[in-house]
Amino acid sequence: MIDSVFSFLLTLIGLLVLLKTRLRYLAIDKPNERSLHSSFIPRTGGLAIMSGVLVTWLFIGVSYEWLLLPAALIAISLVDDIRGLKARWRFLAQIIVCAVFLVLHPQNVALWVMPLLLLAMVWLVNLYNFMDGSDGLAGGMALFGFGAYAAAAYLAGNAELAALCTIISAANLAFLVFNFHPAKIFMGDAGSIPLGFLAASIGLYGWQHGMWTFWFPLLVFSPFIVDASVTLLKRILRREKIWQAHKSHYYQRLVQMGWGHRKTALMEYGVMLMAGVSGILALVYDGWPMVAVIASWCLIYPVVMMTIDRAWARRLP
Repeated sequence: MIDSVFSFLLTLIGLLVLLKTRLRYLAIDKPNERSLHSSFIPRTGGLAIMSGVLVTWLFIGVSYEWLLLPAALIAISLVDDIRGLKARWRFLAQIIVCAVFLVLHPQNVALWVMPLLLLAMVWLVNLYNFMDGSDGLAGGMALFGFGAYAAAAYLAGNAELAALCTIISAANLAFLVFNFHPAKIFMGDAGSIPLGFLAASIGLYGWQHGMWTFWFPLLVFSPFIVDASVTLLKRILRREKIWQAHKSHYYQRLVQMGWGHRKTALMEYGVMLMAGVSGILALVYDGWPMVAVIASWCLIYPVVMMTIDRAWARRLP
């Protein structure tokens, strides 16, 4: 508990420094065709989040890879936030970091599965970044997603991993103080990229050590995974240039249809909370309850997306 409070306060102080000093001009988010906002806003909040997390982790003495691998992604992402980097260098850095994690944690993974896990990790890193486009959304997913990880790890008897995840949740709760609508600061790549990596790496680590089954991380972060993956697939089928900026994610459509940032975030929070709670219940009550939970979400998501698609189609000329 004390560790989480420290993470929260450290992140809060970092955000105030970033907002009240000239550091606010370090990286500015300029509105473009992908943006859902119309003003210039600092996008350095990820520095405060990850500083709160990593400094707290350092004090409690976590293994070196949990510090160095996210730090490497923070560094390359911060350069991208400030100066801009070509996509190939960003992807190369992400691939190297994810590959190093897999090499360091090969437990219970067949050699032929490694490339698939690498692809999945890099995809989760990037989809988290894709979904960071509306006030309070990415911070909320970290709050609820890592909160669910923490609860599952605690129930499995791993207090250390539960503490690590709670520290991440606490840092993002502090971030939401300034990022919930109307946002005063954005996360930026320096926050969304390492958070995506931690969602993937901790999810894999928990599965390898028997704390949860393979589907649990997928369900916990499904609000982001489903939206980003289905949107990408639809853009590929429409033969769009998938590397170009767009506003066709489901959360973006909700904002544009009049829901606004606040209502969209609150609705997403409800989905995130239900995904996490139902996942934990399915872990506790194995068997038919698990099947029922997974089957329910396999029905809920298509219905919700079809409803949004139809509403979006009606507003078009």
